[in-house]
Amino acid sequence: MVRLEAWKTSARRKPLILEGPRQTGKTWLLKELGRTSYQETAYLDFEETPTLAAIFDGDFDAARVVSQLQVATNTPIRPGQTLIVLDEIQACPKALTALKYFHERAGEYHVACAGSLLGVAWPEGASFPVGQVNSIPVAPLSFAEFLQAGGQDSLAAALDQPNWDWLAPFHDRLVTSLREYLFVGGMPEVVTAFTARRDYPEAREIQREILRAYDHDFSKHAPPDQVPRIRAVWQSIPGQLAKQQRRFAYGPLGPGARSRSHRSAIDWLVQAGVVLAVKRVSAPRRPLSGYADPTAFKLYLADVGLLGALAGLGPGAVVEGDRLFTEFRGSLTEQYAAAALATACGQTPCYWTNGGGTAEVDFVVEREHDIVPVEVKANRNLKSQSLRVYQDKYAPGLSVRASLAPYRGQATLVDLPLYAVSSLPTLR
Repeated sequence: MVRLEAWKTSARRKPLILEGPRQTGKTWLLKELGRTSYQETAYLDFEETPTLAAIFDGDFDAARVVSQLQVATNTPIRPGQTLIVLDEIQACPKALTALKYFHERAGEYHVACAGSLLGVAWPEGASFPVGQVNSIPVAPLSFAEFLQAGGQDSLAAALDQPNWDWLAPFHDRLVTSLREYLFVGGMPEVVTAFTARRDYPEAREIQREILRAYDHDFSKHAPPDQVPRIRAVWQSIPGQLAKQQRRFAYGPLGPGARSRSHRSAIDWLVQAGVVLAVKRVSAPRRPLSGYADPTAFKLYLADVGLLGALAGLGPGAVVEGDRLFTEFRGSLTEQYAAAALATACGQTPCYWTNGGGTAEVDFVVEREHDIVPVEVKANRNLKSQSLRVYQDKYAPGLSVRASLAPYRGQATLVDLPLYAVSSLPTLR
């Protein structure tokens, strides 16, 4: 909410678009912003009421559009006092185009939109108002936000810029909560249900419903000839991660599957925001994106809970000690770290392998002034030969081992508890 409140008062405020996968809480965030920071909220959902798209037909006239929105939402619209919310805006391309004119001709009105699949569900010929909108990505809830939802506000706040001495007595408690998070994940509906009833089977069933909704989106929004390939890629992700392969393999997708035939399907999933593509770099040079190999990558889901549901992992794993961290050869832990680092750092991390393929570091993350290698361990074992190879070759100023062990800081190496991996941008 902090970024949304800052948007409201910004001197550079433009119409706002919240982007992200379905069911990550975009609608709730905008309604909550209207409830807490405005006198009224004029809410309109283009998927629920598609006939209201006609408001944006023809030329843009601010007075006419606002007056019709008032009637459609039964809400008085006053500059600075009313938040206009246009939900599922991808279903009304003309409304998205009209955001340009709200900015140029009617900047006194506060307009915020939510859109799912904006990267892929875009009608041919529709124009995006480049430079005329503010955009904020919305991801599944982080581990700290999961703690907040469960009433552990003080612990959540302490993870922002950790005081390790203060956190030390709560290490085991945080590991237990992280075990829960690896199962529940960060989809808001799942978290809400779990924090209310702590029912693991219920949480898993909601995740399955979300997966079914995603599958429906594949059929509805993807090119028909790509749908089988998108499903094949999507269903293969748990198995690919469990095998700990050096890169995404096309063989499991079916006979004759190749990059040429399936790369468009992968790109669709990435652009839809439901998959992260972590690319390989052979050398940690800045910017990492410029040195990433587009042909060598690993795929992760946007949410660790959905990965467990897609893999069919049952609730019993939660009560079996640290099994959840090591399940699928540690792929759930790796998945958690990939999504956490992407959200915390504002960009998808990469991974590193040496030339002979004998050493691999799980993630390399670009910060403002350096590049940090991150080795992720699914237990308390801190041995890491690959990280040592990387250190000997590149002598980084900071390296990180993330594991279930408590924090320990050395000159150029930090043993970081997994529950605090999102604090990497602030480590020194």
